Formats: sequence, structure tokens, C-alpha cells
Amino acid sequence: MKKIQYSKTYRIVHWAIAISFLLLLITILLRLTWMNKYNMAAIIQDYLKDTGQILSEDQGIALAKKIRQPMWDWHIYLGYILVGLFSIRFILPGFGQMKIQNPLGKNLTIKAKFQKWTYIIFYVCVLVSLVTGLIIELGPKELKKPMEDIHVLGIYYLVAFIVIHLIGVLIAEFTEHRGIISRIVSGPKKNK
Repeated sequence: MKKIQYSKTYRIVHWAIAISFLLLLITILLRLTWMNKYNMAAIIQDYLKDTGQILSEDQGIALAKKIRQPMWDWHIYLGYILVGLFSIRFILPGFGQMKIQNPLGKNLTIKAKFQKWTYIIFYVCVLVSLVTGLIIELGPKELKKPMEDIHVLGIYYLVAFIVIHLIGVLIAEFTEHRGIISRIVSGPKKNK
């Protein structure tokens, strides 16, 4: 079986997108867990209660939002970076780099069709997330709430894709595509 080779451009774009997604996921998970505005407000209120000061729940939540705002700003910056990276990702096929997956090709196995459809679905979901994120940040205020409702669903496809992708890579590594991980990390081996 022919070994898949990854160009330097492919690897750079792949890992830049992967790192951006992981950092975005961290900001989402922090916002949903440790830096949840209600948890943070309760900690602030408990601390102030011990010092004889009192904040209302609304004041505690407002303060918690201010504390976590710099972390959330990173989510927005990473979103802009991802818009740029995905733009590059879809411009590169015009230069013969990073082909777009075609799940309708003839003579594809069921496994190959599944892989290619997974990427197509992932790209569509990312596009929806990027567009809704841009509308939230740059669009009219009346669209902000409905776009946020759609945008927050991104965590589900993102986590699902990461899991499917990692499982697929590990299966490939230990079956017919041995060395795929080292090739996506360091590129093709040079013959000496």
C-alpha cells in the first residue's frame, strides 16, 4: 500500500489548525467548568462574606464575568486565527496542496467514504461555527442571541471529531498506514 506523504505546508496548516482547536476547546471547557460565572460568583461572595463585605448575586456574576473576560478574549482571537487558517486551507487546493476530500469518488471503500464524509461534515460544522462567531462579534445585535444558540453547539462536533480523528489515526498507525503519525509530525523520511 502506498504511504501517504505530507508536505511541509500541509503539516504546518494541519498542526496550526489542530493547536487552535485545542486552545479553543480549553477556553470553552474553562468557561463551562472552573471559570463558570456562577461558581466564580459564589467563591467571590464566600470570600467577601468572611471579610464582612457583601455583594449581591448579580454583582458577583458581573465581577466573575470581568475576571474571566481576558480568557474569553483569547477565544475570540483564536476564532479569528481559525478563520484565517481555514481560508488558507481552502485556498491551498488551488495550488495543488491539501486536496479537498471527495467522498463520491469511484472505487472507494466504505472505510474511505466514511473518512471523507467525516471530513466534509467537519468542514461544514467548522464553517457554521466560524460564520456564527463572526456574526456574534461583528454582526447586528439582534442576531447575536440566535447565533450564540447555534455557535455553542460547536463543542459537540468538535469533541466528537477529535475523538473520531484520534481513533482513526491510531487504527491507521497500527494497521495499513504504519508511520502515519511520524509522517504528519516530521514529514517524509529522507533517504541517505
